[in-house]
Amino acid sequence: MKKIYLLVLSLLTTTVIAADMDERKVLMLNEMQRHHILTEMRALLLGTQQILQALSEEDMTAVARHARMLGMEMAHKGENHLQSVLPEDFMQLGMSVHKSFDQIAVDTETLRDPKHTLALLSITMQRCVACHATYQIRTTGLPAEAETHPAHHKHH
Repeated sequence: MKKIYLLVLSLLTTTVIAADMDERKVLMLNEMQRHHILTEMRALLLGTQQILQALSEEDMTAVARHARMLGMEMAHKGENHLQSVLPEDFMQLGMSVHKSFDQIAVDTETLRDPKHTLALLSITMQRCVACHATYQIRTTGLPAEAETHPAHHKHH
């Protein structure tokens, strides 16, 4: 009986461990590329916190300003070298987040409705959650200077 108990316990433990395995898609990046993406994500997180703070103070001018800084203006500051290493669906999801922040800025300026802005911010954050649930970043071990050759870039 003790052996059966141990067998069942080991099967349950293995099942729990297997269920906890990270099955997200792996993005293999060099250290420079990883740093770029994580820096942008931290900026998005900080900007979102600033938007929430401004909303709590009903400072809609500040909300629009912070949202605009996270919009497509921020996206255009990114290096093109990432397009050659990131999957198209990752890039599209990222662009949709930046466009969403632009929409938040426009709606905030025109409607000046904190509840509407919160609803848009919630939708935007769902995209962030979806991305983090889908992808994980691993480094290639290549030095930060090792970029792909410009001839390998995709041009859209």
